[in-house]
Amino acid sequence: MEPRVNLFENEVILKYAKRLGAANRPIEESSLPHATQELVKLRASQINGCGFCTDMHSKDAAHAGETSVRLNLVAAWREANVFTEPERAALALAEEGTRIADAHHGVSDDTWAQVRKHYDDEQIGALIALVATINAYNRLNVIARTPAGDYQPGMFD
Repeated sequence: MEPRVNLFENEVILKYAKRLGAANRPIEESSLPHATQELVKLRASQINGCGFCTDMHSKDAAHAGETSVRLNLVAAWREANVFTEPERAALALAEEGTRIADAHHGVSDDTWAQVRKHYDDEQIGALIALVATINAYNRLNVIARTPAGDYQPGMFD
């Protein structure tokens, strides 16, 4: 697959991505567990069909010590017994926050109750911002048709 535009060479996109990366820092610095952050990014990327981000976040998570079993089951997390209750709440929020148009009403009250049960206000803020941010990155890469497969952990650090 050929990209429509190279996001890494387009001046406007580079400036935007730099600012988006800066907006991501409070999420990374929050008390939301890093493993949960990677699972949320991976699940939203799968839903959005973003090969580049799916490649990136599965590799980053593996590099950080995530198991292949859990990574392979993210897409089927409801049927898997390898995720904690807090992770399940975060994955549900990621799905419903990504599929807003499909749900008609956004995030369900049941999902919100589970998120409130397992996360404090800081972590909830991080989760909401994380879902918004990964969806923005997914859209950039899907629209541009950024190819997947060549990402190496840490290459954007």
